[in-house]
Amino acid sequence: MSRLTLHTVESAPEAARERVAAAEQANGFLPNLIGVLANAPAALETYQVVGAINGRTSLSPAEREVVQITAATLNDCGFCVAGHTKLSLHKLRMPAELVEALRKVEAIADPKLNALARFSVAIIEKKGQVSDDELAAFRAAGYTDQQALEVVLGVSLATLCNFANSLAQTPINPELQPFANPELTAFA
Repeated sequence: MSRLTLHTVESAPEAARERVAAAEQANGFLPNLIGVLANAPAALETYQVVGAINGRTSLSPAEREVVQITAATLNDCGFCVAGHTKLSLHKLRMPAELVEALRKVEAIADPKLNALARFSVAIIEKKGQVSDDELAAFRAAGYTDQQALEVVLGVSLATLCNFANSLAQTPINPELQPFANPELTAFA
């Protein structure tokens, strides 16, 4: 059970109601993260607006998921790992072995995506204070300074969701349960 109210369209504060309804419509169910964020309409708006901005970066959808799954795993957010696993496997059709490696923060066979994942880990663990060598390795893999900052953007989006879920102890929706990682914190 969530420690914070899990709002529905009907119970959400007026300022969040339209956003909650849109999320329910887009997903076919209401992700519990949205129900939690509805407690603070500005947080919900930030999540949705920054998510849309993140979707316009020069990183590919698969690259953005590398950042999201890496961050969710490192931040011990079972909800986000489940949600991004489903998106990666079903919508983006990313290889299962790639997604599983991300969920375990293991090396990835694709050298460019591996460099992105390692850089994401460094950004998170070092709070952005990556070494010159880590930045050079990211660039050597074919990434740009713009994309280095886009990784920071993706991490910031993930941090909002991951920390909100940890605070609330957001339960994983039944629709996402098949994609949960039993090794991460999940709330019943």
